[in-house]
Parts: sequence; structure tokens; C-alpha cells
Amino acid sequence: MLKLKNLAWLALLLPGIVQAQVSEFELDNGLKLIVKEDHRAPVVVSQIWYKVGSSYEYNGITGISHVLEHMMFKGTENLEPNEFSQIIARNGGEQNAFTGRDYTAYFQKLHKDRLEVSFKHEADRMRNLIIEPAELLKERDVVAEERRMRTEDNPQSLLREHFNAAAFMSSPYDHPIIGWMSDIQHYEADDLREWYQMWYAPNNATVVVAGDVEPKAVLELAKQYFGPLKPEIIAELKPRVEVAQRGIREIKVKAPAELPYLMMGWKVPGVTTVAEKNSWEPYALEVLAGILDGGNSARFAKELVREQQVATSIGAGNSLFSRLKDLFLVAGTPANGKTVDDLEVAVREQLERLKQTPVSSEELDRVKAQVVAETVYEKDSVFYQAMQIGMLETIGLDWMVGEQYVDNIKAVTAEQVQAVANKYFVDDSLTIAELVPLPLDGSRPVSNAGDAHVR
Repeated sequence: MLKLKNLAWLALLLPGIVQAQVSEFELDNGLKLIVKEDHRAPVVVSQIWYKVGSSYEYNGITGISHVLEHMMFKGTENLEPNEFSQIIARNGGEQNAFTGRDYTAYFQKLHKDRLEVSFKHEADRMRNLIIEPAELLKERDVVAEERRMRTEDNPQSLLREHFNAAAFMSSPYDHPIIGWMSDIQHYEADDLREWYQMWYAPNNATVVVAGDVEPKAVLELAKQYFGPLKPEIIAELKPRVEVAQRGIREIKVKAPAELPYLMMGWKVPGVTTVAEKNSWEPYALEVLAGILDGGNSARFAKELVREQQVATSIGAGNSLFSRLKDLFLVAGTPANGKTVDDLEVAVREQLERLKQTPVSSEELDRVKAQVVAETVYEKDSVFYQAMQIGMLETIGLDWMVGEQYVDNIKAVTAEQVQAVANKYFVDDSLTIAELVPLPLDGSRPVSNAGDAHVR
């Protein structure tokens, strides 16, 4: 039986933000459809989210979700390789895909009259993908080169990869989304066919449509194209809970680079993993991240970069939304004449201040105002509206959690910020990684640029 949930989204009462409506449906085959109306422009964003990503993988096939994402453009029973992309382009649209730890998503941005094009061909490749060994061999080489360029030739990315492998022992967050090189080079066509058959099914997918559309019309299109698809018996994941850390972990990674780099990460709960009685904690950690790294007036930029001149760049980020327990990350580059040890000491002093002295009401209000402003700005993007819904639904949360974000941030108190600082910023849950620069040999361009914020 068709299920319907039609809930109003109460838009923030600020200029330029229109009130929108969200409608939620479930087809008989288990496919979930969420439609968010935004009639400001005659465009539509269509996204399909599958509940599978690198955290679903195991040793030997790491990165297979990402490679399968590439193969989804290589043809179906009805389409030639790369024909999907050509069809979207001929219809004036844009399209792409991305793989994360907890999901794989495909999207198109089209004129509102072209939504049927997206549905028709996404439904086709949901169940009718053809994985040719010759095409896979080509794509393996493409992904291997992507790994070399983005990770192995980028010292900060390389450090982050080793950092994650050290920080996590039993959690599948220990391996990279793109996969280890040895695994990339040994996928067979049957490996990908099995992975595709297991996870790419209507009852493991959420379709999110946002833009200038009418929900009933979108539903009829979904029933026409996705409705006939048969559901799959979805594999039940075994729990892979991270074992309790019993002391500080420290690693050094040597790589050709211009500058050293520091990463520090503490195990913290997210919205999906926190105990119900402590549901405020992830939001307090989010505010704490803003206090440290909320723009030029935040403590890191003001005190560590401009006043103490111990860092040239430094950032902090909290993993609010992830399927499994994750990290609060601090990362940065020491200033000229300063060492990684100097920067670590300065970071620890900042955290100790948060533990000992409550944040002032003025500083707390500034951070909250900035969070609200950023949230309003993000809501102005139809693509981001759809992405937030899809991501939350795919990691096991109701999309309404996103609409409650601002209220949860506003409710955070100075005492709660102090409490999470004392509870979570302890050495027993800390992993530290240092990039030790080696001389550049000049054979490959090496970038030391990167975002210090959590992905």
C-alpha cells in the first residue's frame, strides 16, 4: 500500500527564504520518495541515494562502492557507455555522482519539464546495469590515477588516510573511500556485479526531488518508472562498533612536502550514535567547533594565527551527521619558525581554556548567529536542500532532523559547551598525526593545500 506523509517545512523568517512544502511517499517496492517544493525558479534537482558506501565494505574490496559509481555511467541493457551523460546534456541538464562513507548518490539538475528524463534513466540503471570486464579494466586505471593524484601526491590527504587508519581499529571508517591501491587493482567484474545486485534496489534507495514541482505529479512519474522494479533482499550489516580506545595514539607520516602538518582527532558521538539522554551533546560540540573555528573572529584565527603566530592556518570540525561514531578534528600548519609540537601545545591550551572557563554569552551569541546565517544561506540552494534530506535519510535519520538544526544550536548553553570539552577532549580518545616533510624531488607536483575542516 502507498504510504504518504505530508509535512510542512517552517522556513526561517528571514528575507529571501520562501516557505516550502515537503511531501514523503513510499512505493510498494520499498522505494522512498521525498519531494520538496521550491517555486522560485523553473528548475528541478533530482537525486537518488543508495544506502551503501565505503563503511559497508570489508578488506579486499575497499573502494568498490566508488568504482561502482564510475561504472554506473558505462551502460545498461538500454544505454551505451556514457550515453546517460549525453542524454542529460542534450536536455540542458547537469549531472554527476559522489560516494561517501555511508552512501552513494547520483544527481541531475534540469528544467522542471525534464524530470521524466532523469527518472526514466535512473530507474533503468538501478536494475539493468551491464558491467563489461573491458570497461572495468579501463575504469580501474582511471580510479588508480585518481588515487595517485588526490591522495598519494597530496601530502595532507595522505596524512589523513593514515590518520584514519590509526584512529579506528574495528570501525569501517578506518579505510579510505577511494580504497587501497591493491584492492583497486584487483576488482573483477563479478565482484562489482555482486555488490550492485546486493545494494542497488528500490528498497535500498531514496529519491529526493527539490524545485519547481508538484508532489502528486512527481509521485506519478516515480510510480511509472521506479514502481515496476522488483525489490531485493538487502544484506544485513553486522555491527562494527569501534572498540574503546585505551590511550593516546601517535603516528608520523613522511612524504615529499613543503610544510609540516598536524592532525588531532578525538572520538565523539554524532546525532545517530549519541545516547538519547545526551542528545544535546553533538550540538554542543558543533558550537564548540564554531568557537574555535567560526571565521576570522574565532579563537583559532584570532589567537593562534594573528596574535601568537603559531599557525599559518588551522581549523576545527565536528562530525555531526554520520552513520557511525566519528571524530572531532583539529588540523593545521605551523607558522614559519614554529614546530608541530608548538602548534599542538597551543591547541591544547585553547581546549584547556574551554574546559576551565565557560564561554561568555557574547561569544556564544556570535557563534549561534553565524550558524543561523550559514544555515539560511545553505537553504537558498535547491541542490543543498535536496542533499541534506538525502544524506539524513540515508544514514538513518528523519529529514526533519535537519529542520531542527537551528533550534538545537540555539538551545546550547555555555555550561554544555564546557561539559563536552571536559568529557571528550581527553588523551584516552585522542589520535595525533604529524606530516614530516621530505625533500621535493621535482618529478611530480606536490600540493600542500587543503581544507582543515572535517569532511
